[in-house]
Amino acid sequence: MAHTQRITGFPPIASPEAKALVLGSMLSVASLEKREYYGNSQNKFWRIMGDHFSAGPELPYPERCETLAAAGIAVWDVLASCIRPGSLDSDIDMRTAEVNDLVTFLSEYRGVRQVFFNGKKAEQIFWRRLGKKIEAVHPYLYYTSLPSTSPAMASLAYSEKLERWHALADAVGAAGK
Repeated sequence: MAHTQRITGFPPIASPEAKALVLGSMLSVASLEKREYYGNSQNKFWRIMGDHFSAGPELPYPERCETLAAAGIAVWDVLASCIRPGSLDSDIDMRTAEVNDLVTFLSEYRGVRQVFFNGKKAEQIFWRRLGKKIEAVHPYLYYTSLPSTSPAMASLAYSEKLERWHALADAVGAAGK
């Protein structure tokens, strides 16, 4: 199902205990259809979250979200909406892209001290559209670029992605596995 109409993202996964925010770019077709972040079964996000936080794909989606939130992890996308046929970040029509209100989000979740980008496109959009505004209002944040968990990012083995994503566990003080 290719989307040539505007697609709109989901509300964030977050709790008052949030210490870290994971930012993706925009939901995939599979995520939109399943109504779940990282809904493509080939995306490694939930497998990595399982290995580090016991929030793996074997759990029902609401439990995965609750487990991450309890671990101090918030999840959202940089984009609130856009036009994009298919699921590839490279197909996002940036002329139609609208960003989420991360300034307000970070004001509401003051415990967030670190932002993790799930892939280069999320980081690129963030710095082009939001970076200066966020840095002016929330200068205390640290930023970490992580390899995309998307199946389109196949150049890294799972073990390498898992190791790089350990930085998220370190940021929230989790032991990881």
